[in-house]
Amino acid sequence: MAIDGTTKLYGIIGHPVGHSMSPAMHNAAFAATGINGVYVAMDVEDAGGAVAALQKLGFVGVSVTVPHKEAVMAHVDEIDPVARRIGAVNTLFFYRRPDGGQVVRGFNTDWQGANLALAEKIRLAGSRVLVLGAGGAARAVGFGLVEAGARVVISNRTEARGKALAGSLGCRFAGPDRLHEVEADVLVNTTSVGMEPHADDLPVDPGLLPRFSLVMDIVYAPLETRLLREAAAVGCEVIDGLAMLQYQGAVQFKIWTGVRPPVDVMRRALLEQLVAR
Repeated sequence: MAIDGTTKLYGIIGHPVGHSMSPAMHNAAFAATGINGVYVAMDVEDAGGAVAALQKLGFVGVSVTVPHKEAVMAHVDEIDPVARRIGAVNTLFFYRRPDGGQVVRGFNTDWQGANLALAEKIRLAGSRVLVLGAGGAARAVGFGLVEAGARVVISNRTEARGKALAGSLGCRFAGPDRLHEVEADVLVNTTSVGMEPHADDLPVDPGLLPRFSLVMDIVYAPLETRLLREAAAVGCEVIDGLAMLQYQGAVQFKIWTGVRPPVDVMRRALLEQLVAR
């Protein structure tokens, strides 16, 4: 689709942001749905300055990635109640009120991305899930699971951070040395362990993997992490890191456009981008 004077502007802000695959995913979605839009990656260090500039430039929607997901909250006019509870924003929607006033509203779609990916394989309500990590991704994943009625246990190498997250979510904490005592059906890795260039690393003792029926890794470079490879070898179902990325992006697309997202097209674009790299 040709870019012209009526093309609507979208993008992603972060630092760094050159590795992001969101432009390929969203631009493919615009093309598939016939929307005259373009999505670009923008490396910015000043979240507040970026929001103000994007609003003046007429952007419609923007994704927010590290390190700005928390800092950007101070620079939006409205925050979705769920995003406020999670304490992070990964989606901005710029719109005008009926009186003509401009508004920037912040959302968090990470939790929905994780829930939608997991819900393809399991019934979330009543499931028992061990979440590895205590960063922003763990907070979003844990929140979504608790909201869906899952019984969640948080584990993290830094005990203080892990206990703080578990406390805020109202769930249990288990240190890495106590994981053999955790009864769970699902394992979700939200850490960067196993990401290139350290693809041989594992976030958990492989001897524990037979305890789980489903293993999900949010790392997508490589797409088949060592964790997923070893989990599949002992009979676990697995979910790769593109699943959460595509679904959180699909929710963003719906927020920005009101159009049903072409999820299959978005995943295909992500896979093509991985191959190209």
